[in-house]
Amino acid sequence: MDAAVQLRPENQVDALNSEMNAYKDIYEQYVTEASFLWILRSIAIEQPHYNRDDLYDLECRIDAQLDGLMTAVDDVWDICLEALEFEQPGEVFTATVVAFRSFEVEKIQIVVEAGLKNEHTVKAFVSALGWLPASLAHPWIKKFFTSKDLNHKYLALAACGVRRENPAEHLNRMLEREDCRENERLYARALRLIGEFRRQDLSQALSQAMASDNSEIKFWAIWSTILLGNRAAVKNLEPYVLKPGAHQYDAINIVFRVLSVEQARELISRLAEDKSQTRAVVKATGVLGDPHAVNWLISNMQDPELARICAEAMCFITGIDIEQYQLTDENPAGAVQQPDDDAANDDVSLDEDENLPWPDAEKVSRVWMNLGMNFIAGNRYFLGRAITPELLKEKIHSAFQRQRHAAAMELALSNTPTPLQNTRARSKG
Repeated sequence: MDAAVQLRPENQVDALNSEMNAYKDIYEQYVTEASFLWILRSIAIEQPHYNRDDLYDLECRIDAQLDGLMTAVDDVWDICLEALEFEQPGEVFTATVVAFRSFEVEKIQIVVEAGLKNEHTVKAFVSALGWLPASLAHPWIKKFFTSKDLNHKYLALAACGVRRENPAEHLNRMLEREDCRENERLYARALRLIGEFRRQDLSQALSQAMASDNSEIKFWAIWSTILLGNRAAVKNLEPYVLKPGAHQYDAINIVFRVLSVEQARELISRLAEDKSQTRAVVKATGVLGDPHAVNWLISNMQDPELARICAEAMCFITGIDIEQYQLTDENPAGAVQQPDDDAANDDVSLDEDENLPWPDAEKVSRVWMNLGMNFIAGNRYFLGRAITPELLKEKIHSAFQRQRHAAAMELALSNTPTPLQNTRARSKG
């Protein structure tokens, strides 16, 4: 008998299947990891403890998983199809990148349909369009613009927003079409882009939209009007500031950067009349940047529900990072964490303050007694310094994510003709 063992045909098939199953496990892991890491990144871009370098590291990990998937697209695609059945955003992102990188129209059509399943999958699909290189994304963005399907037009607009690429005449034509204006999601995104790109040529379209009875349409029309330089329009956003709703914090984020300090204080006083709005008041003081409010913020650091957000607002004004200055405290007893371990609690959303440190109010107060003399009440500050375009550009590059978002809005509202920078975009390293 030969020393070499001859495999029978059926054994060869079994060996081949075994090898394929081994690789399938690896590819399934790539899909799972890429999807999970994208979810992690989608959370990280709004967190107070992530900066551009941290995001870049996370993005490199995502890219490593995606590159692994491209070594056997056909085998991987079957796994992607199985993952898409869950209608979850992470899986849609991963499958979309794989489909576009395959250059196969049928695969791309499948992920477009999957991306339109719900608002979360839409965001993931658009994020993938922002992730891809221009050579892969642009041809399809153009197809979406010329499609008769208004959902496709929305994807095109949203992709331009994420990529910060001016849609030019495509935007003009959409705003002229009645069917586009009757689609709330599409119309609102178009109006928002006018402000993001500082499209002065479309100011008349904003005037028309500001008269709308639709709260969503009206908000973005006013928001963009302010970004085009019409500061008088800020009065029209006051109802959004004073009433809890989907755009309250969006309104606060722009209104208190535009009003004079005196006007802003008056509006904050009106907001504070409703005791349930204290968090909104804290956010407004941080946006305004007036050191007059710092002692009030410190006094509220005794309240576990407000302590961390007050410390964050104080940092926005003074630049005092309580971790850097060693002004932190232990997690106070009885503080409610969200999400918690209660199986009966269906709310698994991340607490907005989750990654903010707990302040030691007494230590903070002592430091402020020493440093407060360097600040003038009634002046606006950003992270402890007078607001200048140079400072804002520096912070957009080097600060933490929430600070970068704030700096970008502040810069867009300055006299510089700068479009609103997308501080949530993929880092270039």
